[in-house]
Amino acid sequence: MGIILGLTAAILWGIADYMARFGTRRIGTYRTLLYMQLIGFLALSVLMEAMGGVHQLTAGTNARGWEWVVLAGLINTGSTLALYRSFEIGTLAVVAPIAASYPALTVVLSILSGETIRRTRFLGLVAALIGLVLTATSFSKERSKDSAESHLTGHMARGVKWAIVAAIGYGTLFWMLGFRVMPAVGGVASVWGIRFVTFAALALLAWPARQSARPPEGIDWWLVGGIGVVDSIAFV
Repeated sequence: MGIILGLTAAILWGIADYMARFGTRRIGTYRTLLYMQLIGFLALSVLMEAMGGVHQLTAGTNARGWEWVVLAGLINTGSTLALYRSFEIGTLAVVAPIAASYPALTVVLSILSGETIRRTRFLGLVAALIGLVLTATSFSKERSKDSAESHLTGHMARGVKWAIVAAIGYGTLFWMLGFRVMPAVGGVASVWGIRFVTFAALALLAWPARQSARPPEGIDWWLVGGIGVVDSIAFV
């Protein structure tokens, strides 16, 4: 069941990322993230109410658990900003796989935290890291000024640095969710809290960061709303 849920989440995140590509180019990275977090928070609030409301938030939790939720929300804010920025300026087919390599870091942190992993899965992890390096590097031929010979040079493709930042942030975030947040708060409640913290942080930082918080209009609402709902379902 865990594998099925994981694959379902991956498919939904792929759909949300594809939609985010268009959202960021239509209304910008900041506004897309701000309002998709708001939509996700509102959608999860309806779900939380159906599951027991405030009682669901407080049952079996303590203050330390919610401190982890706040920290996770802040990491999620920075990671998703980096991810959406990479979508905005980079090639989706390049930056999306790089950002999606975050489980490699999550696995490393999990092993350091006491979990074990089979040799075949470790080899898969190594292969994923090699693939990450190859995907992140763009090779082109350059001709030497002093001779007619040409040679291959490698450089990072546009948006890759932001995708790497997102991968590091998400790798840390998902380790934190599995080892610190979920055991203390639970699934739906933790995602609800992270959505609230992310939206609140973005709303408070909009003015000092000189970012527009103007609401989307027309079809952009449907696009951002779809991102927020699909992404939230994937997290849950």
